Formats: sequence, structure tokens, C-alpha cells
Amino acid sequence: MPELLLSLGAAAAALAVALGCGLLVGIERERRKGSGPGRALAGVRSFAVAALMGATTMLVGQLWLTVVGAAFVAALAVVAYRRDRSGDPGVTTELALLLTFVIGALCTLSLTLGAALAVTLTGLLAGRERMHDFARHWLQPAELRDGIVLAALALIALPLLPDRPLWGLVLNPRTIATLLVVLLAIQALAHLCRRVLRERQALMLSALASGFVSSTATIATLGMEVRAGKTPARLAAGAALLSCVATLLQLLAVAATVQPSWLTVLWLPVLAGGGVAGLLGAWMVRSAMADAPTPDPATALSVPDPQRMFSLPSAALVAALLTGVQAAVQGLTAWLGDTGLLAAALIAALAELHAASAAVMAQSPAASGPAFIALGGALAVHALAKCVTAQLSGGWAFASALAPGLLGHTALVLALLFAMAG
Repeated sequence: MPELLLSLGAAAAALAVALGCGLLVGIERERRKGSGPGRALAGVRSFAVAALMGATTMLVGQLWLTVVGAAFVAALAVVAYRRDRSGDPGVTTELALLLTFVIGALCTLSLTLGAALAVTLTGLLAGRERMHDFARHWLQPAELRDGIVLAALALIALPLLPDRPLWGLVLNPRTIATLLVVLLAIQALAHLCRRVLRERQALMLSALASGFVSSTATIATLGMEVRAGKTPARLAAGAALLSCVATLLQLLAVAATVQPSWLTVLWLPVLAGGGVAGLLGAWMVRSAMADAPTPDPATALSVPDPQRMFSLPSAALVAALLTGVQAAVQGLTAWLGDTGLLAAALIAALAELHAASAAVMAQSPAASGPAFIALGGALAVHALAKCVTAQLSGGWAFASALAPGLLGHTALVLALLFAMAG
């Protein structure tokens, strides 16, 4: 008897959730159904019945009955479509009715999955106008092409590559391709954020987005704007600090791609240092904006094409640089041991922090020992190199405005990093 009551309770729960799913989707379709002879195929009652029918056929335990039910709903949808005399017939309601039948059947297997799918379907149906406007007007042709390229790399090319290192612990084709996809995805996300919030905080978002490509190049560009008198030193320094936030966030992405075990010691120092740099940079930008007009971010940060979500050549160059430095560090480490690892990391950090950090992480699966010292040294050397870049490109006014925040947040990252190491 207890087993029977439990079975009846589970069946009742499945039927109740299926009914709720059908009503949820049906209410949305009822609002678009219209009235009179030309009204659409199904409304709230039809969708509720379809969901209940799907759940009932599954509870009966006869697979053929479920197949017959699905075929009946599909045939009903085909007949309704052929009889549609509207000027712009579509198949959305017909497909939604069939999917609602499937959702009802799914509720007998997983209540959570069935309910989640019903909510997703309702959201897609309710967002018709916004989705059409997004596809036809908001999305640019170049963005569509970039999205297709990114999807092809992530979903087609990446799974086909071999997942094994070709030399020691480095030159893994899958890891290299994953790094390229991550870099492209970060640039695409930054581009979309900049488009959505273009009219507000444009300079800060542009600085952050440019930092994902190269924080050092962003600092050099801002420094040249300061030297030319186009941008106040304090405003440019605040934007430069925001680009450093991108550097730290990208360091986490590199760790997750190359050696995920490093995330356990990197997440707190990186987030704390990035938070300090972000808050200080935003405060400097806001305070400087009160005293000077905001420059055009596309001009100040040299955005080459505002419609492109990412630059494939630049991302490929960064991925190649990261891989090349990893190979160089592998060779020096094999030749000189820990001394070669430290020397290679410091030299690489003069130009590119992520190349140096990726090489160090690839050589040490565990975040400890000489690898830890090499990563800390790379962070310090890279910060000093940015200060030198600021002075050479923008003069002492720009360098003195940037250096305290740049060196301060780097010192915080190093302190927390060695504290996490114990």
C-alpha cells in the first residue's frame, strides 16, 4: 500500500506539473490567438490538453500510445497550417503545441526539466518582437559573421583537435584552440557590453574592452593622447587602470584554460586586485569627467571597427605568442632547470603577462615552489613595464597619475598570492 500511494503521488505530481506547463504556454498563445474564423490553431485549453495527453500516455506505460499521441498532434498542426489563410502564416504555434505534448511526457521523467523547458518555451514565444528587432535591426552584419565564426570554432573545430601535448607539458592543440576561443569570447562579450551601454560610461567600458586585447597597448595609446593634449592625464590614468582589470580577469581565463589547478590560489588575489583597480579607476574617471569633457572613446582608444565583435588576427597572435613563450620556457627549463623557468618568465613579462603566466602554469601543475616565485616576479616586472610605457608615451604627468594605482593593486595581488601559498 505505501508503494502504491507513493506511485499515485508521483503520477499526480507529474500530471499537475504538466497541466501547469500547458497552461503557462497556452496563456501566452491565447493572447496572440485572435478571435473569429481566422483565429490561430490553439489557445490555453488546447495547450493544457496537449500537455496532459503527453503525461497521460507516458503514465500508461505504452510507448506506442505516446508515439500515436505525438503523431496526432503533429498531424493536427499540419492541417491547421494548411488551412491558415493569414497573410503571413508561420509554424511557431504548431511547433509549440507539439513541444508542449513532449514537455507533458517529459514531466513524468523529470519535473524540474519539464518545468524549465516550459518556461524557456514561453519566454521564446513572449519575446517575439524583441527577438525579431534584435535580428533585423540591432545585430550588425559583421557581428553575425563573427558570431558564426566563434560558434564554428567552439562547436566544430575544437572537439576535433587532439587533446595531448606534443612536447613535454606544452603544445597541446586542444589547449591552444581553447585559448583562442576564450580570447575571442572575451572580446565578443566586451564588445556587446560596450554596445548595450554605449551612451553611459562609454570611456570606462572602452578601456575595459581594450584591456582584454592589450592593456599595455591601451596605456600607450592613452599616453599618446595625453602627450598630444587631447585627454587630461588623470582621466587617461583612470581609464588605464580599468584596462588593468581586464588584464587580471584574463589571467584567470588563462589559468582555467592552461592549468585549472592554479585557480584555487589565484581567484582571491586576482579578484581583490581587480576590484581595487576597478574602483580606483572608475573614481578617477568620474572625478576627471567633472572637470573636463569626455573624449570620444572610439578615438581615445583606437577602436578600429565598432561593428566587429572581435579581431581574429589579434587573438590568434596573442594565442601564438602565449604558445611560443610556453615552448621557450619549456626549453629553458629543460636546459637550466628552475633558473631557466624564472629567467624566461621575467623576460616574457616585459612584453606580455599572459604569455609568461601561461608558460609558468604549464610547467607546474601545482601552484607552489619556483613556479610561484616566477609568477610573482612576472606580475611585478609587468607592472613596472607598464609604468615605463606610461612615462615614455604620456610623460611624467600621466605616469605619476597612473603609477600609484597600478603599483598599489599589483602589490595587493602579490601579497594575497603569497599569503594563499602559505
